[in-house]
Amino acid sequence: MLSNMAVSLIMHKRITTTLAKAKALKKYVEPLITKSKNDTTNSRRVVFAHLRDKAAIGELFGAISEKVANRPGGYTRIIKTGFRQSDGADMCFIELVDFDENMAKTEQKKTRRSRRSTKKADAPAAPAAEAPKAEEAPKAEEPAAEEPAAEEPKAE
Repeated sequence: MLSNMAVSLIMHKRITTTLAKAKALKKYVEPLITKSKNDTTNSRRVVFAHLRDKAAIGELFGAISEKVANRPGGYTRIIKTGFRQSDGADMCFIELVDFDENMAKTEQKKTRRSRRSTKKADAPAAPAAEAPKAEEAPKAEEPAAEEPAAEEPKAE
């Protein structure tokens, strides 16, 4: 069961399962990911003995090992999602940390910067708003006069 779950985790990067199975899978798959950092024939054979899936081995030693090359450990994350309705089991999903776009560090920084820049842009623009309005008003009228002329030939 752990072998099949490990293959599914490697291929799909995230799977939903019970909390007990996810904790067992984490202990099973993390040493395999560590072994995949060293791409040798012996390490491939050792990992293949556990997984028995050529496509998963290719993915593990390809894309996954490149992303986790600088990470010293902690390749998976378990996030609880609640209880299963039928039997009340604790449900969660287990995912590979470096493959989650929603929790990527670069995306969080971008959203924070955009919010800050918007607030800062609004505050200085209010005192200096009177001077640019006088200069912008004639500029806005000139393109407005050209635009209707360009639209009329298109309509005819």
